[in-house]
Amino acid sequence: MIKFPSDLTIAQVDEYQAQILPLIDDQDVITIDDSELARIDTIGVQFILAVVTYIIAQGKEIKWQSKSSVLKESIQQLGISDAILLQYIMD
Repeated sequence: MIKFPSDLTIAQVDEYQAQILPLIDDQDVITIDDSELARIDTIGVQFILAVVTYIIAQGKEIKWQSKSSVLKESIQQLGISDAILLQYIMD
């Protein structure tokens, strides 16, 4: 399971990327939990989009366990309309 931290900003992305790549490579179904996400910046949103894109490119299934209102609001504020990410976080 990928559990995003409470803060996912430019300061945390590099460190967090190193932690989650092995999780993606070791599983066929990837569960994503963003329930603790309280703060995210533009780089954090781009990181999540890259993670979701990578998972799909690997032919793996995504199960979104929690849908953070912080992430939804950030996506709306940034005007992101990428269908890959929206299909997982929007109701």
